[in-house]
Amino acid sequence: MQHSIFIVLDGIDGSGTSTHSKLLAGFLSLKGLKIYLTQEPSNSDIGNLLRTYLKNDKIPASTDALLFAADRVLHFNNDIKNKLEEGYTVISDRYLESSIAYQSSQSEEISVEWVKTLNKFAGKPDLTIILDIDPKLSLTRKHHKVLDKFEDTSLLEKVRQVYLDRAKNEEYIVINTDDIIEIVQANIQEVVIEKLDQCGIQIKN
Repeated sequence: MQHSIFIVLDGIDGSGTSTHSKLLAGFLSLKGLKIYLTQEPSNSDIGNLLRTYLKNDKIPASTDALLFAADRVLHFNNDIKNKLEEGYTVISDRYLESSIAYQSSQSEEISVEWVKTLNKFAGKPDLTIILDIDPKLSLTRKHHKVLDKFEDTSLLEKVRQVYLDRAKNEEYIVINTDDIIEIVQANIQEVVIEKLDQCGIQIKN
């Protein structure tokens, strides 16, 4: 029996990972769980550097992968792990699968296995949910005018396929986010409640 679990919502830009992470955190809080909501890049110095680099298309994909791995290992060991030990259910908006999908899609020289090796010191989530959406629709949901270097349809098509292939190989749950927010969130909550039950974590009715 576990006292807490580590949940990740991942998917291409515009799939709703940020929105649904916040909604899930609110839902589980109301159900009586102690919740810690976080995101990647983290708020560390490395994470802040990454946010700058994500706007710069001259930064090699390999550099992105290395920085994300450094940020993630730090994030897990100094932040996520501590919260789990304190009994918090941790929800992260993005995690390892983002690096695998995005960096391996940017360059043929970057393999899934290399990215996984870089991240071997980052702890594994108990539950990873992939939010899936057509890239053409996802980009219409972006509100900012200056897009990240990843935000073009052709690249996102590749990234999406890696996510779907990984979900099949790793048996992740895939939830389509084309529908209205309330329906998508209800589908996410159903999956999470089932996982909590499997882990022996009780919530309020």
